[in-house]
Amino acid sequence: MMKNRELLAYDRLFGLIGYPLSHSFSKKYFSQKFGEEGITSAYYELFPLEQIEQFPELMQSYPNLVGLNVTIPYKQAVMPYLDTIDPAAAEVGAVNTIRVEDGRLTGYNTDVYGFEISLRVFLGNQPVKEALVLGTGGAAKAVMYVLHKMDITYQTVSRDAEKGDLTYTDMDELLLSNISLIINTTPLGMAPHMERAPDLPYWSLNSTHFLYDLVYNPEKTVFLSEGIQRSCPTKNGLEMLYLQAEKAWSIWNT
Repeated sequence: MMKNRELLAYDRLFGLIGYPLSHSFSKKYFSQKFGEEGITSAYYELFPLEQIEQFPELMQSYPNLVGLNVTIPYKQAVMPYLDTIDPAAAEVGAVNTIRVEDGRLTGYNTDVYGFEISLRVFLGNQPVKEALVLGTGGAAKAVMYVLHKMDITYQTVSRDAEKGDLTYTDMDELLLSNISLIINTTPLGMAPHMERAPDLPYWSLNSTHFLYDLVYNPEKTVFLSEGIQRSCPTKNGLEMLYLQAEKAWSIWNT
């Protein structure tokens, strides 16, 4: 890993770890926030780590790091490297925010906060009781935590039969007819591979299905476009992203 010595000039350094990071909005978002709040002694940088084993080296290289966001594929893999894990994040089983204080690393999960508020706004007063969660990674764990809290029964879908309750080969019209909410937690459809989408029988969707995609770049994925064509209410992950980012900011600054 190449050290950027210019980053050491800042009193407080923040950043994002994951791989790849070409899709991320975090640097732009937090750089704008620094400007809005008149903060000149802080900086936000992207740290693409090809392997999570590079994480300790990153921390050693930048002793001025005080806060990190964590994205795909390290929301679970980073946990053994932390000194403390917030109880909610431990229950979820995934971390997307790290606070560094006095050399100690504490992990949090702000995806839960962002997703819950965003989902409640999306569903309104609709009596949703059954959901499909596409994917079984760190983001899916936050989604499942919220669905359980909201008393929404769910099944997970994975390409690997050992990881999910169902596989994509199980998806058919009869199954989807009993589902009100479908949530994509996978990176399928995310830039730059915007032509991809979860393998579902989209032709069986109708206006009774709510489609939520955690992907926010592009704003309208193939997954959501298929739903829009069939009059499904849809929502992308942008609001969730803003909400979880603001929660991370409050964690870093309290």
